[in-house]
Amino acid sequence: MRSFILHFVVIALALAGTAWLLPGVAVSGWQALALGALALGLMNAVVRPVLAVLTLPITVVTLGLFYLVVNGASFALAAWVVPGFDVVGFWPAVGGALVFSLSSTVLGWFTGGDDKKRDR
Repeated sequence: MRSFILHFVVIALALAGTAWLLPGVAVSGWQALALGALALGLMNAVVRPVLAVLTLPITVVTLGLFYLVVNGASFALAAWVVPGFDVVGFWPAVGGALVFSLSSTVLGWFTGGDDKKRDR
């Protein structure tokens, strides 16, 4: 349970940082931030792997660059589902997904979010 809450906080902080850094991404309040973090967690766990498998041929042809589009699509889909979490267009969605991914990875390193994986 502690790991889930820590992961949720890391995702929420990464989303807040992404909204602060990029002009095309906006979060209107803490409720939208919390729902956005939950939606992004769900998109990353369920929707993005399905999209990755469905778009595998084009991802191979583009040498992996199309995976940025898949990440942007899942980021934009999460913003579309959550009121108060807005992404203005395609490039802000791709940039937001990239900044969100990098910041959540770095925050995960500092908070020790991968302790269980390291113990195996």
